[in-house]
Amino acid sequence: MLKEAIYHRPKDNYAYACANGELHIRIRTKKNDLTEVKIVYGDPYDWHEKNWMITTEAMKKSGSDQLFDYWFVSIIPPFKRLRYGFILNDGSESLCFTEKGFFPEPPLDETAYYFCFPFLHNVDVFQAPAWVKNTVWYQIFPERFANGNKDNDPENVLPWGNAEPTSSNFFGGDLEGIIQNISYLKELGIGGIYLTPIFKAYSNHKYDTIDYMEIDPHFGTKEILRKLIEVCHKNGIKVMLDAVFNHCGFYFPPFQDMLKNGDNSRFKNWFHAREFPLVTKPKANYHTFAFTPFMPKLNTENPEVREYLLEVGRYWVREFNIDGWRLDVANEVDHNFWREFRKEVKAIKPELYILGEIWHDSMPWLRGDQFDAIMNYPVTTNILNLFAKQTITVKEFLENMTSVLHMYPKNINETAFNLVGSHDTPRILTECGKDIDRVKQVYTFLLTFIGTPCIYYGDEIGMMGEQDPGCRRCMEWDKNKQNKELFEHIQKLLQLRRENPLLSNEGELSFIDPEYHNTCLAYTKSIGEKTIIVILNTGDEKVRYTLPFQLAPITVKNLWDNKKMVFSGDELTIKLDSNGFKILELTN
Repeated sequence: MLKEAIYHRPKDNYAYACANGELHIRIRTKKNDLTEVKIVYGDPYDWHEKNWMITTEAMKKSGSDQLFDYWFVSIIPPFKRLRYGFILNDGSESLCFTEKGFFPEPPLDETAYYFCFPFLHNVDVFQAPAWVKNTVWYQIFPERFANGNKDNDPENVLPWGNAEPTSSNFFGGDLEGIIQNISYLKELGIGGIYLTPIFKAYSNHKYDTIDYMEIDPHFGTKEILRKLIEVCHKNGIKVMLDAVFNHCGFYFPPFQDMLKNGDNSRFKNWFHAREFPLVTKPKANYHTFAFTPFMPKLNTENPEVREYLLEVGRYWVREFNIDGWRLDVANEVDHNFWREFRKEVKAIKPELYILGEIWHDSMPWLRGDQFDAIMNYPVTTNILNLFAKQTITVKEFLENMTSVLHMYPKNINETAFNLVGSHDTPRILTECGKDIDRVKQVYTFLLTFIGTPCIYYGDEIGMMGEQDPGCRRCMEWDKNKQNKELFEHIQKLLQLRRENPLLSNEGELSFIDPEYHNTCLAYTKSIGEKTIIVILNTGDEKVRYTLPFQLAPITVKNLWDNKKMVFSGDELTIKLDSNGFKILELTN
């Protein structure tokens, strides 16, 4: 037994409370090292004749990555408190693992040996808005989605789609263009739109804010935004805005004041100047986003800055009834600010969704006091590596995905913002080398997996584009140039997701061991007697996939075409085309 690989702590993703009174507990061990793990637990105050009253329960192996096995159990402590340890068995040795180390047998003379979950407080349970779990998002880059009002076009605006996108050109997309195409989003089956920044800014991407309290005049007015939100809400579509609180734009008035007045500026403490006068070349002598002098970093520890930005957060929720905030470069803003931000905006609208842009392990922001979710780029990377770039095997994919899923509690994974493309990445069809079948597989996985998925505008019709700015082309509205087959595929998946809660975030997700087939990725979503299995053949040849179930006789319904098959033999074998898929409902 390799003791050095064994890890647990009574917090975060290893021990967390759920809304139904459950306590979820995990432990990590060396891969293939143990044959059995049990949890031994009891109430710390439950003693009888000097004996601590304990219960022993087997834990389930919930997955394996390249190095470790993960074990899971769900317990409902009757008095909402728990002391616990683990009995580890490798087939030849059995040890009890506690907070104080390893023992041959569970020590029962004192509960202080054991890990402690002091009390399950409802207020400490991570709870994102309930509606998010069933929402599929559509990200819109407003300058490139649709031009609905030529009267507010920028100077030197280019004809729609008649030039390659650059970091500085404009095509006239605006809020009215979005309003005019809500019916398109409704037809596709979208439940929420995420707009990249719409506040007054110099650039076409608007991440260099000049005025956080005004809509950029090239996008429209506050009244147009109000109309957009009202139209979306009437059509059952949520609206999430994007804000940049890490930095502002070069032309933000307080920064311009500091640039002009230097050490005498009343705004000098709004930023992070290292010396005066300020210079932009060869490198800025003030902190910025990355090293661009045109995005000076805001000092969110300054009370005036905090209040200004908090009012920005409150204002657009209070006055326009938005449904969510997406927060740019969220990991570079201090945690205290985000804690206060959450309290302020949730006081106005408790069901508001707060999404942080973080590209790495984000547990410190997901403890229920800051964000409801993060942009789940580790999932993005894994999906692209398997289906698009084809640089990993199914086995490696499952190991990577197991690692990602065990980074967070289950209730966090249910509302994670899962995406395969954005304004910061190449488009998915480009990543897939123009292979539509592989793009179909990507979306089949994304839209039947857990979390709240997002589609980047135009990806549903097969738009192409390299890294920014190539991925920011004008939306293609000519139906003759749209890929209708891909659109209908995604539309069908969204319909199935609405009709079958198991295809969103209901039930229990389980990956099937890749040893059953080298090229097929398969996983089940189950609740009670109902099971749906998704199978994706990542290979270039037709295959037969034998399901690892002993359920015959069994009825299998293909959810894609509603055809039913009855299997009464010992094996349940499914045929799949090259780069094909099946979504099957199993019933006895």
